[in-house]
Amino acid sequence: MSKNQQPTPQHQQINVELSPEQAEGTYANLAIITHSPAEFVLDFTRVLPGVPKAKVYSRIIMAPQHAKSLLKALQDNIKKYEDVHGEIKIHHTQNPAKQFGFQPPQTEEK
Repeated sequence: MSKNQQPTPQHQQINVELSPEQAEGTYANLAIITHSPAEFVLDFTRVLPGVPKAKVYSRIIMAPQHAKSLLKALQDNIKKYEDVHGEIKIHHTQNPAKQFGFQPPQTEEK
């Protein structure tokens, strides 16, 4: 290693600042996810019974690599949660028009 090169740390510590307003969080029970070749867009909203309109409370735009990292982090955290609290049940209704909340992508049957 030359004298101008610095060793690369394995894990860099990042200090994250969280304002009191952001610390309160925003409740969402619906995420609309779209993508292009360059980015993933996650719109977080909430749907309320009897209200025909939903407002987007937060939009997150990320590179495909970051979206995949988020997926892996969520999978890891869900596994840790379920190891302690048991399996998270997802309830589906028979009428898709009445479903709301976070939904897995629908696949077409062949």
